[in-house]
Amino acid sequence: MPPILRSSIAERLSAGRLLVGTSGFAYPAWAPRFYPPGLKGDRLLPHYAERLPAVELNNTFYQQPTAAKVAAWLAATPETFRFSVKAQRGGSFRSLAGTPEPGLPWLTGPYRAFGTRLGTVLFRVPDGVLRDDGRLAALLAAWPRDLPLTLEFQDAGWHVDETFAALAEARAALCATELPENADPPTLHRTGRFLYLRLRRHDYTPEEVRAWADRLVPFLEAGDDAFVFFRHDEVGRGPELALELRDAVNGVLGVPAQA
Repeated sequence: MPPILRSSIAERLSAGRLLVGTSGFAYPAWAPRFYPPGLKGDRLLPHYAERLPAVELNNTFYQQPTAAKVAAWLAATPETFRFSVKAQRGGSFRSLAGTPEPGLPWLTGPYRAFGTRLGTVLFRVPDGVLRDDGRLAALLAAWPRDLPLTLEFQDAGWHVDETFAALAEARAALCATELPENADPPTLHRTGRFLYLRLRRHDYTPEEVRAWADRLVPFLEAGDDAFVFFRHDEVGRGPELALELRDAVNGVLGVPAQA
Protein backbone atom coordinates (compact mmCIF):
# COMPACT_ATOMS: atom_id res chain seq x y z
CA MET A 1 0.00 0.00 0.00
CA PRO A 2 1.45 3.43 -0.92
CA PRO A 3 2.19 5.83 1.93
CA ILE A 4 -0.55 8.26 2.98
CA LEU A 5 0.55 11.72 1.89
CA ARG A 6 -0.23 15.01 3.59
CA SER A 7 -3.07 17.04 1.99
CA SER A 8 -2.38 18.80 -1.28
CA ILE A 9 -2.31 22.60 -1.46
CA ALA A 10 -5.78 22.61 -3.03
CA GLU A 11 -7.14 20.47 -0.20
CA ARG A 12 -5.51 22.71 2.42
CA LEU A 13 -7.20 25.74 0.93
CA SER A 14 -10.56 24.17 1.81
CA ALA A 15 -9.47 23.13 5.30
CA GLY A 16 -11.01 24.62 8.40
CA ARG A 17 -9.75 27.87 9.91
CA LEU A 18 -7.81 28.07 13.14
CA LEU A 19 -9.53 31.00 14.86
CA VAL A 20 -7.06 31.47 17.68
CA GLY A 21 -6.86 34.37 20.11
CA THR A 22 -7.28 35.36 23.74
CA SER A 23 -10.04 36.06 26.22
CA GLY A 24 -10.22 39.83 25.91
CA PHE A 25 -7.91 42.27 24.20
CA ALA A 26 -8.10 45.57 26.13
CA TYR A 27 -4.91 45.17 28.12
CA PRO A 28 -2.40 48.02 27.59
CA ALA A 29 -0.06 46.16 29.97
CA TRP A 30 0.60 43.71 27.13
CA ALA A 31 3.09 46.28 25.83
CA PRO A 32 5.79 45.81 24.75
CA ARG A 33 5.42 42.01 24.42
CA PHE A 34 2.37 42.26 22.15
CA TYR A 35 1.25 45.88 21.85
CA PRO A 36 3.61 48.72 20.94
CA PRO A 37 4.51 50.95 23.91
CA GLY A 38 1.96 53.68 24.51
CA LEU A 39 -0.86 52.00 22.58
CA LYS A 40 -4.19 52.15 24.42
CA GLY A 41 -7.91 52.69 24.13
CA ASP A 42 -9.52 52.33 20.73
CA ARG A 43 -6.17 51.61 19.12
CA LEU A 44 -5.74 48.23 20.84
CA LEU A 45 -8.27 46.15 18.91
CA PRO A 46 -7.07 47.13 15.39
CA HIS A 47 -3.53 46.09 16.34
CA TYR A 48 -4.79 42.86 17.90
CA ALA A 49 -6.80 42.05 14.76
CA GLU A 50 -3.75 42.57 12.55
CA ARG A 51 -2.07 39.61 14.26
CA LEU A 52 -4.86 37.32 15.46
CA PRO A 53 -8.11 36.29 13.71
CA ALA A 54 -10.54 36.05 16.66
CA VAL A 55 -11.22 37.23 20.19
CA GLU A 56 -13.37 35.96 23.04
CA LEU A 57 -15.13 39.00 24.49
CA ASN A 58 -15.04 39.15 28.28
CA ASN A 59 -17.08 42.26 29.04
CA THR A 60 -20.25 40.87 27.42
CA PHE A 61 -20.38 38.36 30.28
CA TYR A 62 -20.97 41.22 32.72
CA GLN A 63 -23.15 43.54 30.65
CA GLN A 64 -24.92 43.53 27.32
CA PRO A 65 -23.05 45.33 24.52
CA THR A 66 -24.64 48.44 23.05
CA ALA A 67 -25.22 48.76 19.33
CA ALA A 68 -22.64 51.57 19.23
CA LYS A 69 -20.02 49.38 20.95
CA VAL A 70 -20.60 46.49 18.56
CA ALA A 71 -20.38 48.87 15.58
CA ALA A 72 -17.03 50.17 16.88
CA TRP A 73 -15.66 46.64 17.29
CA LEU A 74 -16.73 45.75 13.76
CA ALA A 75 -15.24 48.92 12.30
CA ALA A 76 -11.91 48.22 14.03
CA THR A 77 -11.47 44.74 12.54
CA PRO A 78 -11.36 43.18 9.06
CA GLU A 79 -14.24 41.22 7.55
CA THR A 80 -12.47 37.93 8.25
CA PHE A 81 -12.20 38.63 11.99
CA ARG A 82 -14.56 36.72 14.29
CA PHE A 83 -15.99 37.49 17.72
CA SER A 84 -16.89 34.92 20.33
CA VAL A 85 -19.38 36.59 22.66
CA LYS A 86 -19.74 35.37 26.23
CA ALA A 87 -23.46 35.34 27.02
CA GLN A 88 -24.42 37.74 29.81
CA ARG A 89 -24.23 35.73 33.03
CA GLY A 90 -27.58 36.69 34.58
CA GLY A 91 -29.59 36.16 31.43
CA SER A 92 -27.87 32.89 30.61
CA PHE A 93 -28.38 31.51 34.12
CA ARG A 94 -32.08 32.38 34.02
CA SER A 95 -32.44 30.79 30.58
CA LEU A 96 -31.15 27.47 31.90
CA ALA A 97 -32.60 27.58 35.42
CA GLY A 98 -36.14 28.44 34.37
CA THR A 99 -38.27 28.63 31.25
CA PRO A 100 -35.93 29.94 28.52
CA GLU A 101 -38.39 31.50 26.07
CA PRO A 102 -39.26 34.73 27.93
CA GLY A 103 -35.67 35.86 28.46
CA LEU A 104 -33.91 34.68 25.32
CA PRO A 105 -34.94 37.62 23.11
CA TRP A 106 -33.37 40.01 25.64
CA LEU A 107 -30.25 37.85 25.96
CA THR A 108 -29.64 37.22 22.27
CA GLY A 109 -30.95 40.45 20.73
CA PRO A 110 -27.70 42.46 20.99
CA TYR A 111 -25.66 39.63 19.45
CA ARG A 112 -27.43 39.97 16.11
CA ALA A 113 -25.62 43.27 15.58
CA PHE A 114 -22.43 41.27 14.89
CA GLY A 115 -24.00 39.80 11.76
CA THR A 116 -21.71 37.37 9.95
CA ARG A 117 -18.82 38.43 12.17
CA LEU A 118 -20.31 36.54 15.10
CA GLY A 119 -18.28 33.38 15.48
CA THR A 120 -20.40 32.00 18.30
CA VAL A 121 -22.15 32.80 21.56
CA LEU A 122 -20.37 31.13 24.48
CA PHE A 123 -22.97 30.03 27.02
CA ARG A 124 -21.17 29.21 30.27
CA VAL A 125 -22.83 26.79 32.70
CA PRO A 126 -21.03 27.35 36.01
CA ASP A 127 -19.73 24.78 38.43
CA GLY A 128 -22.48 23.82 40.84
CA VAL A 129 -25.19 23.80 38.18
CA LEU A 130 -25.82 20.07 37.99
CA ARG A 131 -26.78 18.14 34.90
CA ASP A 132 -30.43 18.42 33.96
CA ASP A 133 -31.28 16.93 30.59
CA GLY A 134 -34.74 18.47 30.53
CA ARG A 135 -33.53 22.00 31.09
CA LEU A 136 -30.79 21.58 28.49
CA ALA A 137 -33.32 20.27 25.97
CA ALA A 138 -35.59 23.26 26.63
CA LEU A 139 -32.73 25.72 26.14
CA LEU A 140 -31.57 24.08 22.92
CA ALA A 141 -35.11 23.97 21.55
CA ALA A 142 -35.68 27.68 22.28
CA TRP A 143 -32.28 28.95 21.13
CA PRO A 144 -32.45 30.87 17.80
CA ARG A 145 -31.13 28.59 15.09
CA ASP A 146 -29.40 31.45 13.25
CA LEU A 147 -27.09 32.21 16.22
CA PRO A 148 -24.15 29.79 16.56
CA LEU A 149 -24.11 28.41 20.11
CA THR A 150 -21.32 26.93 22.24
CA LEU A 151 -21.85 25.54 25.73
CA GLU A 152 -19.18 25.27 28.40
CA PHE A 153 -20.19 22.90 31.21
CA GLN A 154 -17.98 23.45 34.22
CA ASP A 155 -19.49 20.62 36.27
CA ALA A 156 -18.08 17.27 35.16
CA GLY A 157 -21.49 15.62 35.47
CA TRP A 158 -22.55 17.19 32.17
CA HIS A 159 -19.76 15.49 30.23
CA VAL A 160 -21.64 12.35 29.25
CA ASP A 161 -22.88 10.84 26.00
CA GLU A 162 -26.43 12.09 26.58
CA THR A 163 -25.22 15.70 26.67
CA PHE A 164 -23.06 15.23 23.59
CA ALA A 165 -25.98 13.71 21.67
CA ALA A 166 -28.31 16.57 22.63
CA LEU A 167 -25.78 19.15 21.49
CA ALA A 168 -25.13 17.29 18.24
CA GLU A 169 -28.84 17.14 17.43
CA ALA A 170 -29.10 20.92 17.96
CA ARG A 171 -25.79 21.54 16.13
CA ALA A 172 -24.45 23.32 19.22
CA ALA A 173 -20.74 23.16 19.97
CA LEU A 174 -19.24 21.72 23.14
CA CYS A 175 -16.50 23.80 24.73
CA ALA A 176 -13.44 21.84 25.90
CA THR A 177 -11.58 23.61 28.71
CA GLU A 178 -8.10 22.89 30.02
CA LEU A 179 -7.66 24.19 33.57
CA PRO A 180 -4.37 24.54 35.49
CA GLU A 181 -5.35 21.67 37.80
CA ASN A 182 -6.09 19.20 34.99
CA ALA A 183 -3.71 16.26 34.89
CA ASP A 184 -4.69 15.33 31.32
CA PRO A 185 -5.83 17.45 28.39
CA PRO A 186 -9.59 17.50 27.71
CA THR A 187 -11.03 15.37 24.94
CA LEU A 188 -12.20 17.21 21.84
CA HIS A 189 -15.78 16.41 20.79
CA ARG A 190 -17.17 18.05 17.66
CA THR A 191 -20.90 18.25 18.31
CA GLY A 192 -21.56 21.43 16.32
CA ARG A 193 -20.29 23.16 13.22
CA PHE A 194 -16.86 23.86 14.74
CA LEU A 195 -14.57 23.03 17.65
CA TYR A 196 -14.21 25.29 20.68
CA LEU A 197 -11.25 25.07 23.05
CA ARG A 198 -10.31 27.26 26.04
CA LEU A 199 -6.70 26.86 27.24
CA ARG A 200 -6.64 28.26 30.77
CA ARG A 201 -3.22 27.26 32.05
CA HIS A 202 -0.87 30.10 32.93
CA ASP A 203 1.76 28.97 30.42
CA TYR A 204 2.55 26.25 27.91
CA THR A 205 5.90 24.88 26.82
CA PRO A 206 6.71 24.63 23.10
CA GLU A 207 6.16 20.89 23.36
CA GLU A 208 2.72 21.38 24.89
CA VAL A 209 1.76 23.89 22.20
CA ARG A 210 2.90 21.43 19.52
CA ALA A 211 0.87 18.66 21.17
CA TRP A 212 -2.26 20.79 20.92
CA ALA A 213 -1.44 21.56 17.30
CA ASP A 214 -1.22 17.83 16.61
CA ARG A 215 -4.65 17.30 18.20
CA LEU A 216 -6.27 20.12 16.24
CA VAL A 217 -4.86 19.46 12.78
CA PRO A 218 -6.99 16.35 11.98
CA PHE A 219 -10.14 18.38 12.60
CA LEU A 220 -8.86 21.29 10.51
CA GLU A 221 -7.90 18.96 7.67
CA ALA A 222 -11.41 17.50 7.80
CA GLY A 223 -12.79 21.00 7.16
CA ASP A 224 -13.76 21.95 10.72
CA ASP A 225 -13.10 25.45 12.02
CA ALA A 226 -11.56 25.60 15.50
CA PHE A 227 -11.91 28.46 17.97
CA VAL A 228 -9.05 28.37 20.49
CA PHE A 229 -8.62 30.98 23.21
CA PHE A 230 -5.83 31.38 25.73
CA ARG A 231 -6.46 33.12 29.04
CA HIS A 232 -5.63 36.79 29.47
CA ASP A 233 -2.77 37.69 31.79
CA GLU A 234 -0.97 40.76 33.04
CA VAL A 235 2.07 40.73 30.75
CA GLY A 236 1.00 39.47 27.32
CA ARG A 237 1.92 35.81 27.45
CA GLY A 238 -1.58 34.84 26.26
CA PRO A 239 -1.33 36.42 22.80
CA GLU A 240 2.22 35.09 22.46
CA LEU A 241 0.87 31.58 23.02
CA ALA A 242 -1.87 32.18 20.47
CA LEU A 243 0.75 33.11 17.87
CA GLU A 244 2.85 30.10 18.85
CA LEU A 245 -0.10 27.76 18.35
CA ARG A 246 -0.84 29.34 14.96
CA ASP A 247 2.74 28.76 13.89
CA ALA A 248 2.75 25.20 15.26
CA VAL A 249 -0.43 24.31 13.36
CA ASN A 250 0.97 25.86 10.18
CA GLY A 251 4.14 23.84 10.70
CA VAL A 252 2.22 20.57 10.94
CA LEU A 253 0.20 21.50 7.85
CA GLY A 254 3.29 22.58 5.93
CA VAL A 255 2.01 26.14 5.52
CA PRO A 256 4.70 28.87 5.21
CA ALA A 257 5.36 30.78 8.44
CA GLN A 258 3.56 34.11 8.93
CA ALA A 259 5.14 37.33 10.09
